[in-house]
Amino acid sequence: MSRQVLVIEDDDDIAQLVKLQLAGLSCDVRVINDGRAGLAEALAQPYDLLVLDLMLPGVDGLEICRRLRSEQRYTPILMLTARSTELDRVLGLEMGADDYLTKPFSVLELVARVKALFRLVDVLVNPPADAPKAIEAKDLRIDIEKREVTVRRAPICLTAKEFQLLLHFAQNPGRVYSRSQLLDQVWGYSHSGYEHTVNSHINRLRAKIETDPNEPEYIQTVWGVGYKFRNASRD
Repeated sequence: MSRQVLVIEDDDDIAQLVKLQLAGLSCDVRVINDGRAGLAEALAQPYDLLVLDLMLPGVDGLEICRRLRSEQRYTPILMLTARSTELDRVLGLEMGADDYLTKPFSVLELVARVKALFRLVDVLVNPPADAPKAIEAKDLRIDIEKREVTVRRAPICLTAKEFQLLLHFAQNPGRVYSRSQLLDQVWGYSHSGYEHTVNSHINRLRAKIETDPNEPEYIQTVWGVGYKFRNASRD
């Protein structure tokens, strides 16, 4: 069964290149060149993936991200940006993009990122049969089957990548992971120079689940090495 992909990109050459590459992954791709029309389409029906340019006429990619993440329905978002500053990349992640590519990008990297996002969603939708249904640590509860997270019984809204990152930590309490290990095991690829993607996601997770993100109870920094999950109920 083909996956439905929406590409919102005003550069027609890039849009057609993306469409061609994703067609090779058995994707049914629709291309829209205007931000306002693209947002309307993304809200009108579910897609398996949204490939989104940052700079668009009408409504920019950041606003589209923000609007989509305010909805209950989740759609994985791969953001494309011609800007090279870290601030622009972090802004995209802060608004809810799952990943990003900086133009110009190689088609091999594009395909690798898309495959990684599809694998991530597949794992979340179809967890292993022997996996526990929930993990609890102090006031934090992760319902794996329903893909829901609560802190002190209050629901926490996470993107698929944030959920997978938190689940990866919680399933391995006490184990220290470097940024490159997390890129490989959670994002599904290893590329030097993308470690700040891990930092941004961890900062967002802490802001959502920690009482005091500066003194985290759950996701702790191991200086000079990486991060670990402390199961507070067992300390």
